[in-house]
Order: sequence, then structure tokens, then C-alpha cells
Amino acid sequence: MKKIIMMLMLALVATTMQAQTVQDSNYRTVGYVKSDGTVQDSNYRTIGHIKDDGTVQDSNYRTVGYIKSNGTIQDSNYRTVGYVKSDGTVQDGNYRTVGYVKSDGTVQDGNYRTVGHARGVPASHAAVLFFFNLLR
Repeated sequence: MKKIIMMLMLALVATTMQAQTVQDSNYRTVGYVKSDGTVQDSNYRTIGHIKDDGTVQDSNYRTVGYIKSNGTIQDSNYRTVGYVKSDGTVQDGNYRTVGYVKSDGTVQDGNYRTVGHARGVPASHAAVLFFFNLLR
């Protein structure tokens, strides 16, 4: 019995480590970000990929943008569409604040209204999912 319980616990831990859940402001699941960077909708359909090098690709692996190490978000033509600062502040290409990604994964718009939750998802990834339409 102990072995069965231990195996179930390990399976649960392995499953939760595979994907981080992305939720709307009412905690309804709207998608997942898997550990390999695959982004899925709530029905587990792949809508894109965020590679380790910051390349953002659609479901057909076409490059639709880039997340630079300095927090700059660019479209496929290398035009800057926004920024994610180290404190989680999200700005558009004109440096206007459009939102915030809090350390607990809460995503807020520019007026501090909660628009979603992305616990365990890097702030830059959450910003791409909630504020920059690279994967839509």
C-alpha cells in the first residue's frame, strides 16, 4: 500500500512539474505552459512555443517574436512591441505601463485590476501571453 501511495504522489509531482497553469481573473484555466516551452490552450491544443533562447513561435513553428534577455519583447521583424522590467512592470513599445506581473504570478492591467494568474511562469512569458498578441 505504501508503494502505491508513493507512486501516486510521484506521478502527481511529475504531472504538476510538466506544465504551469495559466488562468483568467476568475481562476478559470485558459492554458498551460509546459516545461519545454510549449504553450497550450485550455483544451491542450498547442498554440505556440517559447524557446530557451527567447524565440516565440506559433503552433507551426513560425517565428512570431522574440523575448530578449534584457526584457525587450519584439515581433518577428525585430520591432520592439514592449518591455518587461525586472520588477514585473510591463510596458508597451512607447514605454507606457500596460500592466504588471507580480512575483506570485498575479497579472494585473495598468490600473492594477487582476486580469489573470500565471504562477510559476516567467514574467516575460506571462507578458507575452497576456499583453502582447504574439500567440493569438
